[in-house]
Amino acid sequence: MTPKARAFDNWIRSHFRELNTALENLYFAQEEKAAVEDVGADIKQQLVDEGREFIVALLAEGNTDEGFEPAFDLLGNVGLYMGACRRHEITNPDRERFSPLSEASALAMHVGASLGVAPRFATSHLATHNPAIDGDYKSFTSLEAEYVFLDYNTRGVLAYKRAADALVRILPLGISHPVAWDLLKTAKDALEDVVESNEILFSKLDTDRFFYCVRPYYKPYRVGQHVYRGANAGDFAGINEIDLLLGLCQADNPSYSQLLVDKFLFMMPEDQDRLRDVMRRQSLLDDLLEQLESSSGKEWFKKNTRMFLEVVEAHGKTAVSHHNALVGKFIERPADELPQERLKNITASGPPLHVLMDALEKLRDLRLAADRDDIPTRFADLQRLRAVV
Repeated sequence: MTPKARAFDNWIRSHFRELNTALENLYFAQEEKAAVEDVGADIKQQLVDEGREFIVALLAEGNTDEGFEPAFDLLGNVGLYMGACRRHEITNPDRERFSPLSEASALAMHVGASLGVAPRFATSHLATHNPAIDGDYKSFTSLEAEYVFLDYNTRGVLAYKRAADALVRILPLGISHPVAWDLLKTAKDALEDVVESNEILFSKLDTDRFFYCVRPYYKPYRVGQHVYRGANAGDFAGINEIDLLLGLCQADNPSYSQLLVDKFLFMMPEDQDRLRDVMRRQSLLDDLLEQLESSSGKEWFKKNTRMFLEVVEAHGKTAVSHHNALVGKFIERPADELPQERLKNITASGPPLHVLMDALEKLRDLRLAADRDDIPTRFADLQRLRAVV
């Protein structure tokens, strides 16, 4: 990290956070907490000016070719600045054709294009690739709700990654290999950790503080002339690797494949490579179904299929805990209390809330292999396996 990049990083970790926290406390003290446009003008101007000073210096410095990690970290810092400006209504893609943050846009596009990722901050910048200094990682604010959200979201992401790693390792061994059972068990345990993280998050996270003071930083914003959707907690390969390897979701399903296409540039490059590889693989479910007639009476088939079904059940539980509990409590229910005019940009991904909720419900039911005839779930195929074990 160059001295100029280090100075910017130090600001993001200190005064940037303090300015955002001061604004959040002003907003939250109001009767209408979502009315942020005409509040804290002097603090907002200070945020814009201080950040721009660092970014102008970095833009003049140019590409120092220090490698992927420093460049990705810099992209995250520029993205946090642009995300904060969007949150505070300093910028708004609905009223602009080009981002007024021209220097930040130029730097973000330069770095993003060179790395092969979207030119904005992504989930990984605040979760899996958010280096702590003396125990303190980067965040928008110093609010407890944001730390609770980031702590348990990161734990959940890493648990999903452990499950995906275990399932991928079955592929070169084959589902009938004795060690496949061990790997399936590892995946199941990791998915149970996801549910546990979600439950703790559900109990600890302050609903109003999250909805009004954390979630708004994840809105879409404009970089240059293009609007990029907000960072999403699912922007990593692991959860989709699990979907595909278990056979619960399929890459030739148009709605699911659209989800994958939309995610690629929001994931780390190594995650992009992993997901592309899994997309061309046969699922473990289809492998078991192919061997059902010839091997259903064999001990390996019964043992490994039983554990496979337990993994499927565990993955379904993660989907239920996320959709029914977290999305319902922390987004859907508080949104009901907002005035109609405040609902337009409520979701990080851009579409209206009812459209997003419908899509999430269908995705949940694919992962549950629910008995539905309007989406291609694997309910009947899993019933065939359950009947022989």
